[in-house]
Amino acid sequence: MVARAHTIAFQGVDARPVEVQCAVSPGLPAFSIVGLPDKAVSEARDRVRSALSSMAIALPSKRITINLSPADLPKEGSHFDLPIAVALLSALEIIPRDAAEGSVSLGELSLDGSLVPVVGALPAAMTAAAEDRALLCPRASSAEAAWVDATQVIGAGSLGDVVRHFSGQSPLPAAQPGEVTLEACARDLRDVKGQERAKRALEIAAAGRHHLIMTGPPGSGKSMLAARLPGILPPLTPTEALETSMIQSLCGLLDEGGISRSRPFREPHHTASMAAIVGGGRGAKPGEISLAHNGVLFMDEFPEFPRTVLETLRQPIETGEVMVARANAHVKYPCRFMLVAAANPCKCGYLTDPGRACSRAPVCGEDYLSRISGPLMDRFDLRIEVPPVGFTDLDLPPSGDSSATVAARVEQARSIQAERFCDTPSTRQNADVEGKLLDEIAAPDAEGKDLLLKAAERFGLSARAFHRILRVARTIADLDGAPDVRRLHIAEALSFRISAKAAS
Repeated sequence: MVARAHTIAFQGVDARPVEVQCAVSPGLPAFSIVGLPDKAVSEARDRVRSALSSMAIALPSKRITINLSPADLPKEGSHFDLPIAVALLSALEIIPRDAAEGSVSLGELSLDGSLVPVVGALPAAMTAAAEDRALLCPRASSAEAAWVDATQVIGAGSLGDVVRHFSGQSPLPAAQPGEVTLEACARDLRDVKGQERAKRALEIAAAGRHHLIMTGPPGSGKSMLAARLPGILPPLTPTEALETSMIQSLCGLLDEGGISRSRPFREPHHTASMAAIVGGGRGAKPGEISLAHNGVLFMDEFPEFPRTVLETLRQPIETGEVMVARANAHVKYPCRFMLVAAANPCKCGYLTDPGRACSRAPVCGEDYLSRISGPLMDRFDLRIEVPPVGFTDLDLPPSGDSSATVAARVEQARSIQAERFCDTPSTRQNADVEGKLLDEIAAPDAEGKDLLLKAAERFGLSARAFHRILRVARTIADLDGAPDVRRLHIAEALSFRISAKAAS
C-alpha cells in the first residue's frame, strides 16, 4: 500500500503542490527517489536514513521507492527531507496515514534528526492554505509562515517532535507570527545643503513612484539624496508587505520571521552581473529588481553598468514583472520598483567645471552618457542636473523641509491615489496609469494642453514622454491637493523632463 505526504516545489514566488508517495515492497534492499529530483533531493535518502537511525528506527530489508508527483516538475532544494521522512514513517505505520496526508511539510534534516530552517516557508503556507491543509515546518521557519492565518502552522525542532505530534504523545502548539518592524530612517533631507530642486524631484518621485535620474559632478550629493529617499516613502500596505515578504522569504532575507513594513532599498554595485540584477543563476532565483519590488532600486554610476544589463531593464520598467527564461525554467517574478539612477556628466566627472575638465570636453560627456540608450533614457520621468556644492555652502544652516514634513505630503498624495484607484487593483500609483484612465484623470486645462503641445512639437517628445509628463503633472497636482491638472503643473513636469541643454 502506498503512503502519501504533501510538500511544495517552488516556481518563482509560487509554490506548486507536490505529492510524496512512498511504497515499501518486497525485493532487494534499496532506497530510491524518482520524480525529477536534483542532487540535493537525491541526497535526502542518506539524511533521512541517518535521522531515523538516531531515533532507533531501522529501515526494513525491502525496496523503498519515493515518487515525487507530478514527475515532470523539477524538484530542487533540501526542503524535501521532511516530507520524504513523513511519507516513509507513514508507510512504516509509525505515524497515522491520515495525519501525514492532512498536512504540507517542508524542512531539511540533520543527521541527528534535528530540523534545519529552509527558505520559502511563507509561499508554502499560502499553498497549504489553498489546499486546506496544515503546514509542518522547522521551528525557526514557522514565525514567517504563521503570518498566513488561513492555515495552521506547526513548528517542530526535530523529527522526533514530528512523530510525537502526529502520534498524539506530545502535540505541538501552533506557531505565532514574527514581529512587524518599521525601521526608522536616521537620515534627514535637511542634512543635504542646498539642492532644493533635487529635493523637490525626490518628493515628486516618491509621491507617484516615478523613475528619476540625477546627473552631476562627484561630491554634488547624488548618493546622499538617494539615501534619504526611504525616509520620505510611506510604509508598505499589508498587501504590499505580503508581496515583498514572499520574495524575501525565497531568498532567506526574513529575520526571525519578522515582516518589515519599510520599503526595500536596493543599491547593487555597477559590477553586478545580469543574473544578479534581473534574476537567474541556479534555480532562476530573483534578482535585485525583484528584491526592490514595491521599493527603490538605486543604481549609482549608472553608465558604468554593462550595456546588456541596462537594456534588460527596459521591459521590467514598463510591465512591472520579469520573466526569467532558462533552459530548464521559465519563472515570472514581480518587480514594480522605482528606479533612481545617478551618473557623472562624463568619465572624469568635471565636465561642467572648465578648470577641472579634461582635454576631451565636451565630447567625453557625450560619449559617456551615450552608454545609456535613448529608449532607456526615455523611460525616466524626472531628469535633474545636480550642481556642485561649494565648501562655503557647507557652513550654511540647514534649509528646506525635514524628511518628516515631506513624508507627510507624500503620504497624503498617495492616499489620494489609493482612493482614486481603489477599483483598479492593477493600478496603485500615478506611474501605473495608462490608456483611457490616464485621459480621464490627467487631462490638463486648455492652457496646460496648449503648453504641452507646443513643448512636444518644439522638443520632439515621443508618445511615451508625452504620457509620462501627464503622469508627473498628475502627481504634482496631487501634492498640491488640486483636483485638476493645470498649466503650472504641466510646466513643472516639463521642467523635469527637458534638460537645460535641450531648452537652449
